[in-house]
Amino acid sequence: MNWLFLSLSCAFFAATTDAFCKKSLTESNEYLVAWVRVAFAAPFVLLILPFIEIPALDRYFFLAILILLPLEITALILYMKAIKASPLSLTLPFLALSPVFMIFTSNLILGEKLDSYGIIGISLTTIGAYLLHVKTTRKGILEPFKAIRRERGSVYMIIVAFIYSITSNLGKMAVLHSSSLFFASTYLPILTLIVLPILLWKRHGKVKQAVPHITLFILIGLSMALATVTHFLAVNIVEVPYAISVKRTSLLFGILYGAFWFKETNIRERLIGSTIMVIGVVVITLF
Repeated sequence: MNWLFLSLSCAFFAATTDAFCKKSLTESNEYLVAWVRVAFAAPFVLLILPFIEIPALDRYFFLAILILLPLEITALILYMKAIKASPLSLTLPFLALSPVFMIFTSNLILGEKLDSYGIIGISLTTIGAYLLHVKTTRKGILEPFKAIRRERGSVYMIIVAFIYSITSNLGKMAVLHSSSLFFASTYLPILTLIVLPILLWKRHGKVKQAVPHITLFILIGLSMALATVTHFLAVNIVEVPYAISVKRTSLLFGILYGAFWFKETNIRERLIGSTIMVIGVVVITLF
């Protein structure tokens, strides 16, 4: 199957998951939806397990998982808080900052250095972020950056992007010491078990309120599973940077969901700003 089709499918399913999550957050809290996002996807990805070879696992795999889990849980909860607090068109674009942060985290973790393409990519993502609030420039040239700070969901998502810049390196380590499909089929089920006690604690042991929304939750799980599987199928065919670059178009799909499903406003400048941020990501990732 064509890697470009798989990567675009991954982007679409990732944005669809976000849209379903935002819809469910109108009546459910972020802890429940965070758990649903992984728990309802887990049975689908587990179906892969009988059809793949189980790799030999070493201590580096388990070390990566051990460090990944608390970071992933923190990011997952903040992600839900972000899309609950603010429009999709003002939160999802900030995921484009993750590759920017990776320039610096990869330098710390892997010793990789910033080059001219990295500087160009950072400049483009900064310009794109500025354009998300470009209409506020009538109050001052720095007002778009101040507007980002005032938008709670945007701040949460910037933190998520930073955490993802670390977990991406750790996830790569886990895959290198196992296999991509094994990691895809086991990580979400493990995450589900770890997040469950947090959910029970935050909801005082009561989860029966989830029953009326079961259809929407199944759709969240299915779209999340499809995003996960298409991603790993794509990176099995093509080099990871190409797959990731195309996957970032999920930000644009997310903005379209915001416009047509949630009737968000100021979509034009947010779409332009997000497109420039995606171009910045492509420059960083490919070069």
